[in-house]
Amino acid sequence: MKIILVTIALILLAMIPLNLFSHFSSPWPSPVSTKRGKKCDIFRGKWVRYPKGPYYTNVTCRHIFQQQNCMKFGRPDTQFLKWRWKPDECELPLFDAAQFLELVKGKSVAFIGDSLARNQMESLLCLLASEGDPIAVSNIKYPLSKSCLYTDYNFTVASFWSPYLVKDIDAKPTAGTPNSLMHVFVDEAHEAWMSQIEKFSYVIVSAGIWFLRPQVYYENGNIVGCHLCHKKNVTNLTALYGYRKAFQTTFRNLLSLKNFKGVTFLRTVSPSHFENGEWNTGGNCVRTKPVSSKEMRLKGLYPEMYSTQVEELNAAAKLGRKRGLKFRLLDTTEALVVRPDGHPGYYGKTVHENVTIPDCVHWCLPGPIDTWNEFLLQMLKMEGDSSLGQ
Repeated sequence: MKIILVTIALILLAMIPLNLFSHFSSPWPSPVSTKRGKKCDIFRGKWVRYPKGPYYTNVTCRHIFQQQNCMKFGRPDTQFLKWRWKPDECELPLFDAAQFLELVKGKSVAFIGDSLARNQMESLLCLLASEGDPIAVSNIKYPLSKSCLYTDYNFTVASFWSPYLVKDIDAKPTAGTPNSLMHVFVDEAHEAWMSQIEKFSYVIVSAGIWFLRPQVYYENGNIVGCHLCHKKNVTNLTALYGYRKAFQTTFRNLLSLKNFKGVTFLRTVSPSHFENGEWNTGGNCVRTKPVSSKEMRLKGLYPEMYSTQVEELNAAAKLGRKRGLKFRLLDTTEALVVRPDGHPGYYGKTVHENVTIPDCVHWCLPGPIDTWNEFLLQMLKMEGDSSLGQ
């Protein structure tokens, strides 16, 4: 009976329209004003046609990771590049590279998470390419992490590979298939970012799809349970157990750092868009334009992952106000859940060059993910408005 009730609950969650998740929206005002001077929620809206196309191409930007370089590897359609996000009650300003660099002069931005965090960082580097290229900085020794410096602005951008946010064993793209068993220490922050994060002005935290893998959870160095590990005498826990614990640990550690004065942004979960099967059962993503919110919505565990993220952010923000630390919601989910057309599919060079599987997780560059950094620019502008408070 219990199994039946859980199954029904998951089915009902999969049917929840995304707009109902406005219940979990940020407690802070959104950073864009309407013509009447009122604030609007830039994260709620729809995609509209924009014939001018993207800010950059794979020719004008050298920072595109091969796996997301859809044009280079033969994607035949370009209509997916000719849409812009239109908030319901205002206009989202175009990305202004010069304005962004002026805002962050003398500051630094860190992206913490998996390859989607790196995906966003590379989008930002491409958006800033019209104003110049940074130089690589070799001060991060952890695999798949990188740092670069815009010397004219003394502005550093870095990404820290940490797919679980917390300590893990062998969580690398080369560690095997998504069915590989991972060992996750949910009460220990990942050393890759924890050792260096105090010096950053802005920290963008994100995590998602890795938590759907089989994993064993550890606390205080001991196994407390697992997700899909099928081990005897080990408590079976859901992926949401590890997911919530990881965000709790991440935010708790940021709050505990004596010298950390930065603003923390939570970038909400980015859903995959496999259709007609999963990555290993014939699924693909072949659409060429956005869909409506009625046609496509969050499904599976994604609604609960989204609400878990926001709940933990709000808890951290409450504690942060006592310390003068800011926690902000970079709510990208609604905009991207209706963009199944924005993924590489088969038009990208994978980590395993001899393996041909579709990529319906990452985002083409240029592509819809550039909107994440349009949001980010407006939020950085908000940080300069003291009237918004903390």
